[in-house]
Amino acid sequence: MDDQNWKIAKKIAATYIGTVVGAGFATGREIVEFFTLNGTYGTIGILVSGILFMWLGTKMMILSARIQAFSAQEFNKYLFGNTVGTGINILLLLVLFGVTSVMLSAAGAVFEEQLHLPKQIGVLFTILACILILSRGLQGVFEVNSLVVPIMMLFIIGLFSTKIMQIGPLILNSIPAGTWNTNWVSSPITYVAMNLAMAQSVLVPLASEIKDEKAIKVGGLLGGAGLGLILLCSQFSLLSVDGFHQYNIPMAEVVRQLNSTFHFFFVLIIFGEVFTTLIGNLFGMSKQIQSMTGWKHNTIVLGILLISYCISYVGYGKLLHMLYPLIGWFSLILLPLIALKRSVK
Repeated sequence: MDDQNWKIAKKIAATYIGTVVGAGFATGREIVEFFTLNGTYGTIGILVSGILFMWLGTKMMILSARIQAFSAQEFNKYLFGNTVGTGINILLLLVLFGVTSVMLSAAGAVFEEQLHLPKQIGVLFTILACILILSRGLQGVFEVNSLVVPIMMLFIIGLFSTKIMQIGPLILNSIPAGTWNTNWVSSPITYVAMNLAMAQSVLVPLASEIKDEKAIKVGGLLGGAGLGLILLCSQFSLLSVDGFHQYNIPMAEVVRQLNSTFHFFFVLIIFGEVFTTLIGNLFGMSKQIQSMTGWKHNTIVLGILLISYCISYVGYGKLLHMLYPLIGWFSLILLPLIALKRSVK
């Protein structure tokens, strides 16, 4: 692989990681729910998740490149057929609108709660940054992820390094007591399914624009491995906190054991992960709506941000609560379809 392809592969990997991680990931709550509550079995689940991210994320991008899918709309019609695929696309678009609104609100909350600045300053700053970055299209998405993701990985690996001497005791002491359950078996499958369903809005058009299969394969494998590594480091860091399950932001308790410098970086990481998810959603949604309507990219981005800004005031929790179980069922159908679908030559 030449230098140019290697650079593209690294950008794909960073965008893959930046799209999957989000506010729930940064706070640690998402990892606790899916993995840490299951202790050592959860650690095994994380290893399975890493393999699934590497395999299925890469295959999804390769299929997208081969069918030249402009957006997730074409990809889902390819998987599900025209009728079912159209319904899936509408559902996915609604969920992405919800998540985008919540991420915008979360960005404001970071400014308000952590930096003690008015929430509206955070929201408006984030909107302006989104407009500037997305005016550059895919290149803008690449640039923000190439900056944020390495910093995020260094931070999480840095946290893990402070706990490295405790790995042995953490593994031995985190085997769940009580009756046997299969949550740790289903958790990696549902976790990967949900995240790939949401990430396809970015990964599908990204792969279609890149076209180079070798770069896509290397980027997908690196991205999946990176996600597995981040999950693993976060898992051991969280297991070191007594009563980790009772905190809304358990990762903050890991940081609290260190110093104020780490806390400052933690704030930046939360905002960075919110921002990369927000940028990814906006890029994917604009592609999907552009595929449906033929409107200009910048006009669509402004429209989405305006609607999301209004929704972020109202709160979107109830609607997301109704939509997530539906997207969950769709996600579980998506994985075997991607796994079993024969590659187009």
